[in-house]
Amino acid sequence: HGNLLLLVIPFLIPSDPDWASSTLGIFICLSCSGIHRNIPSISKVKSLKMDHWDDAQVQKNGICGNLTSLWEWQFWVPLSVSELPVASLPSVLREQWIRAKYERREFTDSGPTPGSRTLEGILWKRGRDNGQFLPRKFLLSEREGCLKYFTKQDAKEPKINIKIDVINATFQPVKIGNPNGLQITYLKDNKTRNIFVYHESGKEVVDWFNAIRSVQFHYLKVAFPIASDNEVRQALSAYMCHLFPSQQKEAFKKRWFTLDHRRLTYFKDPLDAFAKGEVFVGSRDNGYSVQKGLPTGTQGNFSWHYGLTIVTPDREYLFTCETETDQLDWISAFTSVINQAMTPQEYASKCLDAVFFPSCCSSSGYCPNAPPFSFTTVEAYFKFKS
Repeated sequence: HGNLLLLVIPFLIPSDPDWASSTLGIFICLSCSGIHRNIPSISKVKSLKMDHWDDAQVQKNGICGNLTSLWEWQFWVPLSVSELPVASLPSVLREQWIRAKYERREFTDSGPTPGSRTLEGILWKRGRDNGQFLPRKFLLSEREGCLKYFTKQDAKEPKINIKIDVINATFQPVKIGNPNGLQITYLKDNKTRNIFVYHESGKEVVDWFNAIRSVQFHYLKVAFPIASDNEVRQALSAYMCHLFPSQQKEAFKKRWFTLDHRRLTYFKDPLDAFAKGEVFVGSRDNGYSVQKGLPTGTQGNFSWHYGLTIVTPDREYLFTCETETDQLDWISAFTSVINQAMTPQEYASKCLDAVFFPSCCSSSGYCPNAPPFSFTTVEAYFKFKS
């Protein structure tokens, strides 16, 4: 028991782990331990402090360990496949990563290649008007560079044909009300639209997520040939979601906001198909910044303690959060985007003028040629001042 603790070295293992797999010879965190318990044929989970470890099990973890196991279980992972099953990721993505790695052996040198670039199947899609989920056929094609969905399985023409360069996909289990809920965001007529889907099978919905990432990865490699693989991978979307409930008060309006890299969009309801408005968030070099707090003299300034201000070349946008933690999270997300230099594609088509908010009636929407893939996707209820 004491000898086992000496093997816990700070190298590719969870911080201060309490659990380990005696059959795989790896140390795991609490969140992942529950998933490992669900595949007992592969992994036997034991507590480092409460369970008995015999000499053979101690030796197994000493010989294998997290670093050595990478050579067996992660010999080759496609760059488009989402890794790092940390506790902040949606449970379905974390579970399917673990199952793909240990149960299906998808990342060994002899395993099957995941992340197909052509995928066809049924997903349950939420109706825009009635909110009812109905089965719809979806088709993703790298060759055509698009995602299509059909209202009927035998339909010859798709209901919508979405180009891959305007798509983003994020898991939204809380908002959709299903642990396998996936939100597909795209641009239509220069405005943001959301499609909400799910599948009963966690593997199926993660296969769709990874397939979309794979096609996006291929597109970005063609569109940005000088970018490294790691740079392209970082440009694929990450998931982050917050909820900021607050009270209706004075000139501030409660809306659901999404920051998708340089697109800040807002919706009256989280499950709205179309955004009510958008703001392009440029770089610091072009006059964009985020400030903690609200400007002096703002109506209700004394009531809103956790405000933030987005400064653009044209105007200021005022928002409020319920807690200081929420405020700092959003400031960090905005700062991360603003500190990034804009690409030539973002400079094109007058991106600095691409602002659409009904309250200010300006311009024509977000630039369709700007990079569609987010470094961070953040969603929350905000109060904003029109």
